[in-house]
Amino acid sequence: MSLSGAGAHLGLVARVTLFPADADSGVVFCVDGEDIPARWSAIDTARLRMRLIGQRTTLSTIEHLMAALTGAGVDNALVLVDGPEIPAMDGSARAFVEAIDDVGVVELAARRSHLRVSAPVRVEEGAAWAELTPASQGLHLDVEIAFPEPIGRQRLIRRFSPDMFRRDLAGARTFGFLRDAERLWSSGLALGASLENTIVLDEGAVLNPHGLRYPDEFVRHKMLDVIGDLALAGEPIVGEFRAFRGGHALTLKLLSTAFAAGALRPAVETLAPAKPSAHSRLSP
Repeated sequence: MSLSGAGAHLGLVARVTLFPADADSGVVFCVDGEDIPARWSAIDTARLRMRLIGQRTTLSTIEHLMAALTGAGVDNALVLVDGPEIPAMDGSARAFVEAIDDVGVVELAARRSHLRVSAPVRVEEGAAWAELTPASQGLHLDVEIAFPEPIGRQRLIRRFSPDMFRRDLAGARTFGFLRDAERLWSSGLALGASLENTIVLDEGAVLNPHGLRYPDEFVRHKMLDVIGDLALAGEPIVGEFRAFRGGHALTLKLLSTAFAAGALRPAVETLAPAKPSAHSRLSP
């Protein structure tokens, strides 16, 4: 499957093609002939964007695609990218999920490994914080944001599942304030952002002609981002994630701290009691 479009930050058109991959391959991006595994340790979050760093290439804004792969139940995929940034599409993960659903996924003959949170881990930056704590099963998410009006404080609590992701999160779009536009443009960022791929706010109002898709679309998108960020652990996480005023950099700092503390323990067992666990990949 292939999708193309302009990136939100660089504004350049790129094409993304997803291929099946073998069990235990994980998600690997191929940019200009270089394979870069999607891992938190290879991410640069400076300058307000997620950028995957290889030996000689980089790739920006991978979080929505990573969230879509997780939401669609895909653990293993090769992602060929013709361009420096993942296309923004409509600013959500919906187009990626729909494209994956169109081609389908296959179950591989391998048990699914995961990372179990074995001890509480917390990171803070001023008033913002994020933490991982143990849970008996699955990934539980509790995300709270606080922004100027018309966003205000919003909180969303969900247990992750592919059905929940499709229903509650996949269509939630990224957002930004018009007052920040000139500063971002002067920094070479948000060059491809528009009302077609971003919720734009100004003076307490949403400027997009059709308004919001959900009353709390802002916190839904933040939870979508969290799922994309946590996917960079390399394997599904069993535990509870909570955050207040978090973001990409804070979530990745949490992963780094958790790995350094030995609080994410690898394990292989059935995550879904109803059927044998297996790796999923895109259909050929």
